Amino acid sequence: MPGGRLTQQERQQIALGLADGLAYAEIARRLDRPTSTVTREVMRNGGPTAYRADLAHRATERRAHRRRKVASRDHNTPPQAHGRDAEAVREYEETFTTVFMQSGLPKMTARVLASLFTTDAGSLTASELAGHLQVSPASVSKAITFLESQGLIRRERDERRRERYVVDDDVMYQSTMASARSTAHLGEIARQGVSILGAGTPAATRLENIARFIDFVSESIARAADQAREILHTSSAAASDDTT
Repeated sequence: MPGGRLTQQERQQIALGLADGLAYAEIARRLDRPTSTVTREVMRNGGPTAYRADLAHRATERRAHRRRKVASRDHNTPPQAHGRDAEAVREYEETFTTVFMQSGLPKMTARVLASLFTTDAGSLTASELAGHLQVSPASVSKAITFLESQGLIRRERDERRRERYVVDDDVMYQSTMASARSTAHLGEIARQGVSILGAGTPAATRLENIARFIDFVSESIARAADQAREILHTSSAAASDDTT
């Protein structure tokens, strides 16, 4: 099985395979590559609907050039914690960022969130984020404001009174509940249209069906989030007691 970086010809074959509706596994089989290689390549470069072979190839070249510059500048950087492969961690952050972008997050916001999710502490300061991502503090601040508005992070101050941005289990719970409330609100608006459009009319019936569907989904999400929080927190507490 061949190794190394994907060639431009292989990327063109990936693009053709996606256009034909082939699964990642089938594309990988035709290239004699691991499925994970094809999946990572596509997700990192726009996803299955936006993947372009020429753009992906140029992006890869730019990333490689940037990494060489960083490596030459930071050759005395201490090794990653827990013996991690720095290159593998960097690539994983890029993949994570792409997934967040496909869910609708702007690129910088996605980069900030991926950085927070992959740090052991689960929190970083603005200066730490700016240094890690090699961007301006203003860019970080804008991303943080958006993430906080969506309930995806929270702020706290450390012992040095520095503001830190945190992701943890409770943040994910709060974010999920906020999403459920937003979905439920859409259902409320849909139901308001029933009386306006006239009960029994095709349009009103459609809105009522939408509202009923959304009610079920939002209630299910909230109930599942409550159950997951209770189970996971109970499991974590039990594990801590066993360790003690």
